[in-house]
Amino acid sequence: MNPVFIVIMGVSGCGKSTIAERLAAEIGGVFLEGDDFHPPENKAKMGSGIPLQDADRLPWFDRLIEEAKVVLDSSRSPVLTCSALKELYRETLFHDFPDHRLVYLAGSFDLIKGRLDAREHEYMTSDLLRSQFATLEEPAPRSGLLTLPIELTPDEIIAAILEWLKVA
Repeated sequence: MNPVFIVIMGVSGCGKSTIAERLAAEIGGVFLEGDDFHPPENKAKMGSGIPLQDADRLPWFDRLIEEAKVVLDSSRSPVLTCSALKELYRETLFHDFPDHRLVYLAGSFDLIKGRLDAREHEYMTSDLLRSQFATLEEPAPRSGLLTLPIELTPDEIIAAILEWLKVA
């Protein structure tokens, strides 16, 4: 597989990090945890239960794009976790990457809230989940998109992505 920019998207708690880290290992790519690139101000807002606004996200997207380019320049595939809740965000992320793949991990509010309530996270709590679902613009079917239900096991999700990447 030629190096390609891969984004694993969905609301917090859908399993993005688990899937992206495993996928990167499987394909010899580089796992990029999108949360690690948030500036301290964004983390503080989210930690206080304040949803981020577009103005908060745009500089973060610039950092994500820059890092993806660095990885691609090393002839490896960046596998990025990013909620990418709006079509505008996805367009921003992929603007400089005509060859990209998007995996959307889809699940219900109740299932994901249960997952969030059961885990520890630096700043994301289930309190912000409603705002994420309210903001979410599910990606429309298109080339380069794979939508998977999070009711599948991580092994099933990884197998489906690997099979899809062979033909996508």
